[in-house]
Amino acid sequence: MTAPNDAPQSELRNALEQRNKRRRTGWIVGAGVAVLALAAVGTVIAVNLAGNGDAAVADAAETVHLKVAGSGESALQDAVAEVAAEHDIELEWVNFTDDWTLPNSSLVAGEVDANAFQHGAFLSAFNVENDAELVPVVSTVIVEWGIFSSKLEELDELADGARVVIPDDAANGGRALGILAAADLIEVDPTAGIYPTPDDVTSNPKQLEFVPIKALTIPQQLDDPTVDAVVVGTSYFDPSQGVTADDALYLDDALADHSLPYVNFIATTAERADDAVWETLREVYADPRVQAANDEDTHGAAVIVDIPAEKLQDKIVELEEFARANG
Repeated sequence: MTAPNDAPQSELRNALEQRNKRRRTGWIVGAGVAVLALAAVGTVIAVNLAGNGDAAVADAAETVHLKVAGSGESALQDAVAEVAAEHDIELEWVNFTDDWTLPNSSLVAGEVDANAFQHGAFLSAFNVENDAELVPVVSTVIVEWGIFSSKLEELDELADGARVVIPDDAANGGRALGILAAADLIEVDPTAGIYPTPDDVTSNPKQLEFVPIKALTIPQQLDDPTVDAVVVGTSYFDPSQGVTADDALYLDDALADHSLPYVNFIATTAERADDAVWETLREVYADPRVQAANDEDTHGAAVIVDIPAEKLQDKIVELEEFARANG
C-alpha cells in the first residue's frame, strides 16, 4: 500500500530521493563545469594514508593510493576504481570471498586502508566481539532481503515443519528472523533487538526448522529438495539463477527506517575517520556510472543511498551499546 502524501518518509527513502534529485539537476551541467574548474584550478584535496592521515593540499599530479577490502569482484568495484582515478585516487580492491570477518581483520591489522562489504549490524557485532573500533565513513548501498522458495508460489503454502535456511552470523541471521516475524510466520522476543537467534523465537505456530549456514552460500540451497525456503538478500543470487525481487514470497522494505542498520558502507579505522579522501569517495559513489554498474551487478536489488557518516556512526554506537548490555 502506498503511503499518503503527507506521511513522513523514512530517512533512507528521503536520502535516496534527494540523491536522485541532485543527479537529475546537477550532473548534465555540473559535469562540464567541473572539468573546466579542475583544469583551471589544477589542485586536488588529498590525504597521506601512509602517514598520519591528515588532509593536505597537493598538486594535481599527486595521487592518493587507497587499498580497500571487498567481498568479490564486480562491475561496481570496477566503476568505483575508474571514477576514483579521475579524482586522483588509485583504488586497489583486495577481495575476500570465503570469510566475512577477514575484510575487518585485515583493516584492523593495517593491511588495507578501508573496506566496503558490510552493514552496521555486522560491523557493530564485529567491533564488540573483537574489541575493535572500526567506523563507517561513506554510505554505499542497501540490499533488499526476502523469503524465497523454488517449491512454493505463495507464502501461506509453507507447510508445518518446513525447513527454512537463514544466515549463521548474528547480524544477518537476526535480520532473517526479523523478516520471518514481519511476514507473521514467527514472533521474536523484542528484547533481543536486531540480534535475535532461533532461541529468541517466542512463537512458531508452523514449527519451522531454522537451518543456519553462511549467508554467501544460501542462494545455492534454493533448489535443494530438503529446503523449503531461504531468507537472504536479493543481490546474493547469481544472475544465472534468474532470481529477482519479483520472485520473493515476501520482500522486506529496504528503505524503511528499521532498515538503517543494514545500510552498507565504506569503513575505516577511527584514526582515519576524518581523512578528506572519504568525502571524495562519497562523490564517487554518486556518479551515474557507479549507479549503472550497481544496477548491472544487482539487477536493481540494491540501491545506492547517501546517508551522512555521522548518522551511521551514531547508529553503530547505539548498536554496540545494546550488544554490550545484552551480550
